[in-house]
Amino acid sequence: MQKTLPIHFAPLQGYTDVIYRNAHAACFGGIDTYYTPFVRLEKGSFRHRDIRGIEPGNNQVSHLIPQLIAPSTEKAEKILSLFIEKGYKEADINMGCPFPILAKRHNGSGILPYPEEVKELLNLVLKYPEISFSIKMRLGWENPDECLHLAPIINDLPLRQVTMHPRLGKQQYKGEVNLEGFSAFQEVCKHPLIYNGDIHSLEDIQRIQKQFPALAGIMIGRGLLANPALALEYKENRILTADEMREKLHSMHTSVYTQYAEQLEGGDEQLLNKMKTFWEYLTPQADRKLLKAIHKSGSLNKYNQAILAFFNQR
Repeated sequence: MQKTLPIHFAPLQGYTDVIYRNAHAACFGGIDTYYTPFVRLEKGSFRHRDIRGIEPGNNQVSHLIPQLIAPSTEKAEKILSLFIEKGYKEADINMGCPFPILAKRHNGSGILPYPEEVKELLNLVLKYPEISFSIKMRLGWENPDECLHLAPIINDLPLRQVTMHPRLGKQQYKGEVNLEGFSAFQEVCKHPLIYNGDIHSLEDIQRIQKQFPALAGIMIGRGLLANPALALEYKENRILTADEMREKLHSMHTSVYTQYAEQLEGGDEQLLNKMKTFWEYLTPQADRKLLKAIHKSGSLNKYNQAILAFFNQR
């Protein structure tokens, strides 16, 4: 019998905001740690949604870690000072984001080919011993050996854990995960290691756990957007029935819809566009016509009709 590993919900910009996280924790759960989408400096200041997203009073999940992205210690410190001001004792440093617009400025996985820049950025960890740091990274930007060149720098730091997504940054989310590359990094990494990448089912979790028995945890992103019950199913070692899934999903949708309706000031169109992102990855066992009706709805009225049909299916 395999031990049950901690499950971490990966942060995804535009999807796993505070409203989504709270609703997921209340309706599904099974998650040991949630992460905020990365906070970054934009023209020297913070985006309002980032501040709102990390405000402790807005978050109802049991364990939340804020994530930062920056190309230098100087910028990272400004972000970390916000986390400290809000009372956080933990922070995650993003060295995995593959989006070219950020990566070309050596943010996220764009910094991985430059060991000196990585070392300078991660000086933050030594500068703030009162904060428990973790990092999230990829095998590299251009080459899967980049992480191996960084291992000595990473191993010298007092990190709580390292999360590895075994793709290259330039791949974004295309192609296969490189499990050989993950294995090579695991051999040299001295920190507790968390696996992240292409986990879509209970079988996927069990397979990765069997292949890498020394793992400290599993991080799931798009797989949880597609099946919000995935972590719960792993913890309970069973697949939810169609009725259980429908009931929990309905409850979560209602919570998210109600809160966005209260928060968004752009009227019906803004609410409609925001709610469509809820369904972007979601692939429950559903009638494709019903899902298509949700995605194609051109008004909030049409959307609500499509939602009603979706949740009334038997």
